[in-house]
Amino acid sequence: MINTQLVRLGLPTILLALLSLPAAAQSFRVQCPTDTITHPSAIRNNNTEPNYVGATTLVAGSKGYLAPTANVNGAIKCQQISGGDGYATMGDGTQTYLFSFGPLSGITDIASGLPGTEFPSVFNTMGPALSPGDPATSDGVVANSWTGFPIDTTGLNYNGAVGLALDIPNIVSIYDISESGTTVTVIGNAPLGVAVGDQVTIAGADTTGYNGTFAVTGINVPNTLFPANYAFTYTNPTTALAQVTTSSSATAAIAARLDGHVDPRPIMDVGVMNGNIPAPLMAIDEDDEFFLTLTNVGMIMRPDLFEQHTVHFHGYPNASAFYDGVPDASVAINIGASFTYYYLAPDAGTYFWHCHITPPEHLQMGMVGQLYVRPRQNRVAAGSDLYAALSNQQGDLRTACKSATDILCSNPLPVLPVGATATVPRAAAGNYAYNDGDGSTYYDVEYPLQIHGFDPNFHFVGMTFNPEGFSDMKDKYFLLNGRSYPDTVTPGPLATQSTDGSMHFSQPLPSIINIPAGKKALLRISDLDVSEYQTLASLGIPMKVIGYNAKLLRDQAGNNLYYTTNSITLAGGESLDVILDATGYTTGQVFYLYTPNLDHLSNDAENFGGLMTEVHIT
Repeated sequence: MINTQLVRLGLPTILLALLSLPAAAQSFRVQCPTDTITHPSAIRNNNTEPNYVGATTLVAGSKGYLAPTANVNGAIKCQQISGGDGYATMGDGTQTYLFSFGPLSGITDIASGLPGTEFPSVFNTMGPALSPGDPATSDGVVANSWTGFPIDTTGLNYNGAVGLALDIPNIVSIYDISESGTTVTVIGNAPLGVAVGDQVTIAGADTTGYNGTFAVTGINVPNTLFPANYAFTYTNPTTALAQVTTSSSATAAIAARLDGHVDPRPIMDVGVMNGNIPAPLMAIDEDDEFFLTLTNVGMIMRPDLFEQHTVHFHGYPNASAFYDGVPDASVAINIGASFTYYYLAPDAGTYFWHCHITPPEHLQMGMVGQLYVRPRQNRVAAGSDLYAALSNQQGDLRTACKSATDILCSNPLPVLPVGATATVPRAAAGNYAYNDGDGSTYYDVEYPLQIHGFDPNFHFVGMTFNPEGFSDMKDKYFLLNGRSYPDTVTPGPLATQSTDGSMHFSQPLPSIINIPAGKKALLRISDLDVSEYQTLASLGIPMKVIGYNAKLLRDQAGNNLYYTTNSITLAGGESLDVILDATGYTTGQVFYLYTPNLDHLSNDAENFGGLMTEVHIT
């Protein structure tokens, strides 16, 4: 029967009343486990990278899948990013509107030009009170003032997940509690929301023998009273306790804890209008599990757009399309929601990532960034033979490279000199770009270089609610790490005032290349351009190209196909790994890395700007 009082109130009044109700749940979440099937914390600490001595020992478990039992490789890494909008400042002073990703974890590291990827012990840390514009605000960057370069980024030292907060405690009344041996089964009158290992407190006037705080040993326990998720078990050293089926005071409770719950206020304070160009840098190691949370905070300058966002790792071999970020075969994240992508780090190399919603638009508007995977060879103990280490990797079925039977094998063992059984030992310092087995991709310092270009007219139209002319798209600003010359050689982050009145670190990654005399630098170069081919030339120091599209340049027989050149050309979506060798050079020398395409050496036909940076021998 229809309630006549509701009819008298009228539909508009009812809708207003519904809108005024408090939200029963919030959509923002993060995820960074400390223990997984692939990386069980009982075997090793997932907050460090172990030395690589051989493939992980896997044994078929009771549920049919392979589980590690010893020698677990890799660790767990996590990162949180926002999807929204922002502004960046070009070399000619122009402020440009962006659709963009921004950092919501590792914010101090990113402001320092580092990847924002963190171990769980760092990510799962609650931070201080944050303000709009942070970390720039806490670093003392104020609009209409000048602090000089480099900007001091020591004012805020926080790399955890922005907004991470203790979840509220939970308590339920106990409907039934009983014991079999030392195993206690608790049936509540509602789900308590526990996981195995959580600490639960039993209390009640008539449950004396059961009372105390215990670790949960089982969840989703079948019973004849309520759904399975209402019940859980724990171990109690006190035995022969009587079943309690009626109690007016017995409760089961869990304390406030970190479980991925976030406070939306700091998420919005820090994430809104906080876009970076390029998008936050990511870096993981082979064998890592990577949990990447994307939180869509909306685009403040375009409130008419209910724009979804995704993360697509370009050229990256995902095991499941569900986490590939292509919305047709995956999921897209709505405004006000979060989604955690899961990856198992594959082959080493340089990749890039972008939003896959209307890719020509979102890439052009700035939703692109770089990702690189560091090789296992970096974790080989100093002094160990690299050839033997690469041979050990053939025991890992996921990454084994047997060129005799696998034509897709991209990282075979190198050719040994006649009569040799080993190559070179792992260096005591420095790292390697790939699992080369012969030390040929060694470097001392590394620099990510992300090429990007954009059409200022397209960006202006994108901000002013007008139809965008895709067929007329013509890049006129050309950038290295989101900057054009001379900003490319400015140390530290660049800050831009946004529409919220705060300064934001819009372009945190400089492009100046500093190589100690006699040492080697690895340049991780990726082209994130939408409409142009890009060329970079090196004056004075030849470039040795060792990898292309995250693949070591080596043939099936194990011969290195590296080549030395003074210029490289890339299309959008391609990457190269290049070594600059400063052997024979002296401290104080300066060289240029620039584009010979002269129309790409400008800011929209103005002087300066474009694809150029400096190489300093230090």
